[in-house]
Amino acid sequence: MSEGTHLNKTAAVKTTTGSKRKLALVLAGTGVAAIAAGVLFQVLRAEPAQSSVDGPPEQAAGTARVSKPPLRTAKYLARVNGSLVSWDEVAVECMARYGSEVLDNVINRTIIRQACADRGISVTRDEIDAEVLRIAKKFNLDPKNWYAMLQNERHLTPEQYRRDVIWPMLALRKIANEKVIVTDGDLVRAFARDYGPRVKVKMIMLNRMREAQKVWNLARKHPDQFGRLAREHSVEPTSKSLDGDVPPIQRYAGNSKLEEEAFKLRTGEISGIIQLGTRFVILKSEGRTKPVVTSIDQVRKELYASLMEEKVQQSVAKVFKKIKEEATIHNFLTNTTQNGLRQASATTRGSARTAGGRRTSSTVRSQRTGRTR
Repeated sequence: MSEGTHLNKTAAVKTTTGSKRKLALVLAGTGVAAIAAGVLFQVLRAEPAQSSVDGPPEQAAGTARVSKPPLRTAKYLARVNGSLVSWDEVAVECMARYGSEVLDNVINRTIIRQACADRGISVTRDEIDAEVLRIAKKFNLDPKNWYAMLQNERHLTPEQYRRDVIWPMLALRKIANEKVIVTDGDLVRAFARDYGPRVKVKMIMLNRMREAQKVWNLARKHPDQFGRLAREHSVEPTSKSLDGDVPPIQRYAGNSKLEEEAFKLRTGEISGIIQLGTRFVILKSEGRTKPVVTSIDQVRKELYASLMEEKVQQSVAKVFKKIKEEATIHNFLTNTTQNGLRQASATTRGSARTAGGRRTSSTVRSQRTGRTR
């Protein structure tokens, strides 16, 4: 929930917006996701999560048993005016369109499964059920209605949700094994971010410093024409079409340089030229929003829960990034190779076992031939 939720909204709208923000966090398996790991939870698309006690050893640790679609046994999938469409024809078309993406998902799934196996980690059906129940309760729903809402709003079936969001999240949490702590400083920053005043601005974004300097000079001379200048010169398409209007800038939202410059401005004042990577930005302040929630004690419990969720997601993203970087991956479809640390680690472990007293293959060969080394 954020300050924007409170401004000029009814209580019902507040509740709806807050729920959507919670939903975004809950499904951040796919989103936050991206904080550090890129695809993070684009990880499972073909295998239902299984309890480690449900299958043979090779399917342990929350991995899955592939259920072949019934149509896979069919030679033909359709008949069009007497002409048959074969399974192979559809498979080739699917491979051409989605093969690389699906393969990436399978690779990511395999990385998580291997990491679980290496650490003796399992995720059971009961744990998945408990997590679904816990999340559903956040929205005052039972699991059945929660699944229905997910299917309606996010087009996720119950199986997909359990497999693609819940299982990998639980598995990576166990791999991370990190105790999450929310400090008073975290709460203060989150309160300023979500409930503090924001700077209402218009923005012009440009690609080159020379062009930025030219537009800045025009804006300083004709501040009342800032919207027109944004429409004529800005390279950011969305705000350009709105005469430079962008969402109000908040504290601690991610770009400290932009935030710092925005909060320095008085109403009507134009900023200097702010360099953000390879782009150049000019802001015009149009005042600040007025906070509705003025005391952190009013929202402390909600903020704490939100921060815990965010930190867990960050921990999960971090550990997924690490185990993926350590993996050695040969992608034959894209003809690419990632030389990670997994093989080296396995070699090191093997050397350690040998040093601990296990005979090497060369020693065995020497004994077989009667030679000593």
